[in-house]
Amino acid sequence: MIELLVPFYGPGEQLFDLVHSVLAQTSPHWRLLVVDDAWPGDPVGPGLMALGDDRIRYRRNPDNLGVNGNFQRCLDLAEEERVVFLGGDDLLLPSYVGRLETMDALFPDASVIQPGVEVIGEDGTVVSPLADLVKRRLAPRVDEPTELGGEPLMASLLRGNWAYFPSLCWRREQIAAIGFDPSYDMVMDLALLMQVLRDGGSLVVDPQVTFRYRRHDASYSALRALDGDRFADERGFFAREATTLRAAGLTRAERSARLHLTSRLHALSLVATAARARRWDTLGSLLGHALGRTSRKAA
Repeated sequence: MIELLVPFYGPGEQLFDLVHSVLAQTSPHWRLLVVDDAWPGDPVGPGLMALGDDRIRYRRNPDNLGVNGNFQRCLDLAEEERVVFLGGDDLLLPSYVGRLETMDALFPDASVIQPGVEVIGEDGTVVSPLADLVKRRLAPRVDEPTELGGEPLMASLLRGNWAYFPSLCWRREQIAAIGFDPSYDMVMDLALLMQVLRDGGSLVVDPQVTFRYRRHDASYSALRALDGDRFADERGFFAREATTLRAAGLTRAERSARLHLTSRLHALSLVATAARARRWDTLGSLLGHALGRTSRKAA
């Protein structure tokens, strides 16, 4: 059984598109849990319950927990052995759950499974933004499902995070023992993945596309990037990660963390946009991150 968790906050239109893509799965071995983080608009619970499928559960937090808090709430409520933290605006191809079952059977000890992903825009058509072209260049090139781990994988992910967090299927028991680090909102996924790998876990990369990841300018991560908050989060993470890796003697991964080249190039790519918008406060943060300056938070 694959448990699909949706930490939800926002209007419900695209959420129901996601839910219908879950209902269209060729494998029936799934459960869906939507955890509403006290969204003040129209509630989505009645619409979910009206679908009449007892595999769908809905919870509403009495108070807003924030991004990190709601992800942790989803993890705390999860019950199945394998879990996925879906984005409320992403879509599953009909073979997604069945393919995860196949990967689990082939690699029963794998900590995480990364399925093949295609990127879609706001209107649902396949797109290839620069960020995703870079991800493809950084990701391991495999022709068949391949299990990876150890320092080479850590160094690769720290060089540039090519994983798609909402598509990842995790072994619940392993990540429940770790939890989402409350220090982070924007890099809590990479922080969790790095801890799993440091603990000896592995990641399976499957080239078969079964997941549709939505990329648009109104996403939480995109807005936080332009505000500069994303890079403050990342500076703190990379500095702390480098220190941890050095203590463990993982010098290759440490160098990738200290350099965090792709993260710095991402900040540099937003400098012109911030200047055109006269976001002078953001401009300074972006330039500082691009130049590799360490923030007080990171220290």
